Order: sequence, then structure tokens, then C-alpha cells
Amino acid sequence: MEYMKRLIAAASTLLLVALLAVLLFQQTPVTPFEVNPPYIGVAFGGNTVEQAKAIIDRTKNYTNLFIVQSGPVSINETALTEICDYAYQSGLNLIVYFGDLSPRLLAPQGLAWRNTWVINAKAAYGEQLLGIYYYDEPGGIFLDTNKTAVGWGLFDNETYDSVAERFKRSFQREQGIVFLKNASIPMYCSDYALYWFDYHFGYDVVFAEVGWNNTRIEKEIALVRGAANFQQKDWGIIVTWTNKQPPYLESGPKIYEQMRACYEAGAKYLTIFNYPYEESGGYGIMEDEHFEALEQIWADIAEGKITQKTKPEAVLILPQNYGFGLRSADDTIWGFWGPDENSAVIWDKAMQLLETYGHKLDIAYDDPDYTLP
Repeated sequence: MEYMKRLIAAASTLLLVALLAVLLFQQTPVTPFEVNPPYIGVAFGGNTVEQAKAIIDRTKNYTNLFIVQSGPVSINETALTEICDYAYQSGLNLIVYFGDLSPRLLAPQGLAWRNTWVINAKAAYGEQLLGIYYYDEPGGIFLDTNKTAVGWGLFDNETYDSVAERFKRSFQREQGIVFLKNASIPMYCSDYALYWFDYHFGYDVVFAEVGWNNTRIEKEIALVRGAANFQQKDWGIIVTWTNKQPPYLESGPKIYEQMRACYEAGAKYLTIFNYPYEESGGYGIMEDEHFEALEQIWADIAEGKITQKTKPEAVLILPQNYGFGLRSADDTIWGFWGPDENSAVIWDKAMQLLETYGHKLDIAYDDPDYTLP
């Protein structure tokens, strides 16, 4: 085994940004699909039981995951149960979305059934219920919410550390998260920023959103994989819109390449966000080419044509609790502050390292809770 040299990326006396040595792994033998399979499937954003059953029938022979990511279904206990029963009987693993999940006395009127449903689903579906997709885009929403409009002000002498602690408290004290943690049910979400803090403050798996026009896939891999690796969690991707009008999704071949790159880099989950649906039915925004991409990635992994071979060779370490969106040099910090004297340096260093290492770069944070390799 070889070890890489520790590299230091100096920024300023106030900035802790280090490029550390990490272990170079030898390429591992092809892992049989049956032994350690990824989860490949569709995030269903339709409205009806019939739409869900149609896409399950269309994909069940080359997927093993069905995410019920539908707002209308999540508030309809009968429809949700029928869809999950059908997916379970089709041999698919399940992740179920809820926008909130509070103890019954605090739940919004008409949604008090959700807690009982989760416990019953855990018993009924066993290991095929992978977990609950709870809330959505917590990091991105915190970063991009208009703080003035919602009354999120800064307290006197507020710092990056204190805002990070506020973000943490808002999640760890949330009643639904407490419920899921006490029930030992894994929590999932997708996000487009601040993945490190999603993991650190409670989520078990985060799906990085790829495909949108601002995404540089190497950067998203570096951010989400770096967060997952250091915190010993799994990660995945959800392919989202490229356009805000039809056709929403990228072409099938390009989606295949995105999924391939992410699987090779270590992704455990490969999914496509299938929303919106037309009321008339059909398969949502997915066309034949998108189903073909799913089928091809499934076959190529099963046959060992692609493997998880892209290992990190370098890590860019950011300062503790530096909630910088890292979408541009002038992105905000925690959504409260504009870029500071370190933001441009960090951005330039990240871009340079991505050019050098591509999919082999991780981005993580200086944090006493985690040991660097």
C-alpha cells in the first residue's frame, strides 16, 4: 500500500485550510452485486397509487429501491400504505418521505397517524424499509432562506460557531428527529449545500443533488463523500432537474455518466428525482432514455463492468463551522454573512484542487469530533 504526502494549502493566519495526506487504497477486486449492492431506483414524485404502481412495474427488474417522495401521498395514509405494500411485494427496498413527523399530540391536524404508521411499517417491511426521508434540503434551505422575511436575526456577538450550534439545535431538538432516533430508524435527505452539517447534526444518509446547472459533479462528490467518509456514513446522489421547464432532466446518456462517476467514487445510492407528473398519468418526467440509463447502470454494476475504484487521493480541510455555500467565490456564509476575507482563497484553492484531482478530492472540515486519516 502507498501513502500520499501531506499537503498544506496555506490561506491566511486566520484560515485553517489543509490538504492532508490520506491513505491510497489498492484497487479492490470486483465486488459481486449480491454481496454489497448499491441501491438504484426512482424517487417517485407523483400523485396517485396508479402512477406509483406503473413506475414500479416499469423498473422493478433493474432497480432495488423505491423512494416515495410525494407530498400528496405523504398525507394520505391509505395511498401510502398501498404503494409501499406494492413496492415491498415487488421486492424493492423502501424510503418514505415525510415533511414533518412530530409526536401525535403535536402533529398537524389529520397527520397524527404518521408516527404509528412508521412503527407499523418497520414491523411490516423489515429490512426493506431502509428509513425515512425526513424533511428536505435542510442545509440549502438554511443557507438560502431570506432571513429577514422569516425573522431569523443575528444575536449580539454572533459567530460562525454560534450559528452552527443554532443549526444543530434546530434539528436535534426537532420532535420528529427525536422520535426516529429513539425508534432506531435511519434518516435520509437530499441537499445541495452544507452536507457536512447535515450528517453531523443527525442524518444517516445524504443524497447530493446533481444535474442542476450550477453543479460541478466533481465538487459535489468531494463535498458529500468527504462529509460521509470522515463521519463514517453512506452517501448517494439524486439526479435532479437541469431545466426549469420541459425537458427537465438531462439526457439518458448524460445521466448514466453522472451515475457511473458517482458509483465509481463510492456512492451507495443512485436515484432519479421524478417530478412533476401530469394528472393524466404516465411516467412523470422520465422518458425511455432515462429508464434505459437506470437499466444500463444496473447491468454494468451487476456484471462488474464498473466498480468502485475512484479513491480519494487528497483532502481539502475547511475551518471548523465555516458554513460557506461553496457555490461561487461570493457565496454566503450560513446565509447571514457575505463572503469574508477567506472565501475567495478557499474557492480558488478548491477549484485548483478539483482541476488537479477531479473525482479523487474530498472536502471536509476541521472538527475535533472526527479524526483525520
